Amino acid sequence: MDIDDLATRIAAGERRALARAITLVESGRADHRETATALLERLKDRPAQALRVGLSGTPGVGKSTFIEAFGLMLTGQGLRVAVLAVDPSSARSGGSILGDKTRMEHLSRDPNAFIRPSPAQSQLGGVARRTREAIDLCEAAGFDVVLVETVGVGQSETMVAEMTDLFLLLLAPGGGDELQGVKRGIMEIADILLINKADGALKTTATRTCADYAGALRLLRKRVQDPDGFPKAMTVSAVEGAGLETAWAEMQSLAEWRRTEGHFDARRADQARFWFEAEVREGLLARLKREPVRGAMTALGRQVAEGAITPTAAAAELLGEYLQLDLADRTTDQSRQSAPKA
Repeated sequence: MDIDDLATRIAAGERRALARAITLVESGRADHRETATALLERLKDRPAQALRVGLSGTPGVGKSTFIEAFGLMLTGQGLRVAVLAVDPSSARSGGSILGDKTRMEHLSRDPNAFIRPSPAQSQLGGVARRTREAIDLCEAAGFDVVLVETVGVGQSETMVAEMTDLFLLLLAPGGGDELQGVKRGIMEIADILLINKADGALKTTATRTCADYAGALRLLRKRVQDPDGFPKAMTVSAVEGAGLETAWAEMQSLAEWRRTEGHFDARRADQARFWFEAEVREGLLARLKREPVRGAMTALGRQVAEGAITPTAAAAELLGEYLQLDLADRTTDQSRQSAPKA
């Protein structure tokens, strides 16, 4: 694969090249990972900076319908929009439906939009393992807004906040009250709560639900990256398009305030450090699946099951002999002990 040619085509905004690059970064093959790393390094100095928006909500709340209506509104304003949709994977077969393009029929045909569904596989936090790298590729391709639609599983779905600039939580009418404010997890990371389906017979219920969640938000601890009035709750209707422009204006206002106050760039720097540490952890775990560590782990596991050795001692032996992690710790400790005291 010609990395220079692929990088040039991505920088030129070619959708086919972008799709191929995302397939590359999602691959688990060692040679593909090496090529993907080289590609991302080649594109890292691109000056464009898209607004990264995460979106979550329980199944059936209307995430895909909202994204299509919202995306069409943005492309109508001349913006280029990329949608990275993550579908849950079966715990039995490992398969995913990946039906987001089918749900977003009109947006998928828009020349200023790009939709890429990906399976969550075994990744926790509502996103795929390589979603962060896919975001970087979309940004390098010149997209103005990158929407990340997460699996939508509940309170623990917080990983998307570590790869986006803004986080939207889509809620259904009648879905909560002020007691939601004492819940931690997904409520704490949301920047804007959008009460969807605020139309027809549900409009009154949606307005009441919005007031309940607004009260819940006041119970949460104030965050330094928020101006007055944020996080906030709003009503929208993806079907009628009501409230979408107001919601977009609030997103832009919040992003601009964070840029001016220095929170925007600082947050991205923290996210980069977070993912560096995550890659190190993933690399160490991957070594456990390769020989000779895998065989040693199986043998020690058998001894633990038979009671011949304790789990703690077995783990220490494995880490010391095969991964050599404790050896580095001992070297550091010895250096500290031998260092002259002031």
